[in-house]
Amino acid sequence: MNSNYRTFFELVREPFSSDIELDNILLTPALKGVEERIHYAVRLGAIALVTGEIGSGKSTALRYVTGTLHPSQYRTLYITASTGPILELYRQLLDALAMDMGGLSRVVMLRRIRQEIVELVQGKKLKVILVIDEASLLRLEVFAELHILTQFEKDSKPLLPIVLAGQSNLIDSLMYRSSLPLASRIVGRSHLEGVTREQMEQYLTHHLTIAGVNNNIFDQTAITGIHQGSGGLFRKANHLARGAVIVAAKQKSMTVTADHVRMAATEIF
Repeated sequence: MNSNYRTFFELVREPFSSDIELDNILLTPALKGVEERIHYAVRLGAIALVTGEIGSGKSTALRYVTGTLHPSQYRTLYITASTGPILELYRQLLDALAMDMGGLSRVVMLRRIRQEIVELVQGKKLKVILVIDEASLLRLEVFAELHILTQFEKDSKPLLPIVLAGQSNLIDSLMYRSSLPLASRIVGRSHLEGVTREQMEQYLTHHLTIAGVNNNIFDQTAITGIHQGSGGLFRKANHLARGAVIVAAKQKSMTVTADHVRMAATEIF
């Protein structure tokens, strides 16, 4: 699809984009709740849990919280989980630490990770945070061993706080007996859900402002349609809203209506 709709509505940038700057992320009560719990877990050297449905804003929340941590004080190790074994997670962590991964055994990898964490925390005086996004993909045997990463000096030094983020079934994986050593370290839990219609209107208006539109081009029926069609989830709302704007521009309509939203809904899942 071409970008004529941006000219029609005088948009200065792509609307409803997920890669907006940190300063432009809408600070919802849910996002602030995530921030508070992550900061709490970091202070204690414990684990924070962030769950929610696909498109509910988990990754955006993680990007905001970690992006606002001062780099002179914090080192964030960000990993996107896979369905591989614990060795795969260790390799990802070594890569995040910018360390050589070639030909290392499991024991050696774990020892090198611990040594580097100790050096960062005690030597360079940094607070290190491990963020594992899409953690619901992890195997049960990974959950059973992941707590070992947090054990320093006979588990007396909480040097590596962890943030686990994933879909709601992440909680199910943590309920298994083998996962309890990890789950017992969780001190804060956030669950992101679909927002209310009022919050959706605020979200749409906020993103229009970022794109350079100072008036709300969505009528009330369009806002209701986007809220209902997305289930209050931001990612799908973004697709519906952008698609509806494109349809409205093609029809030379300066107002986006429910009919435009319905037409946009035929293009997405």
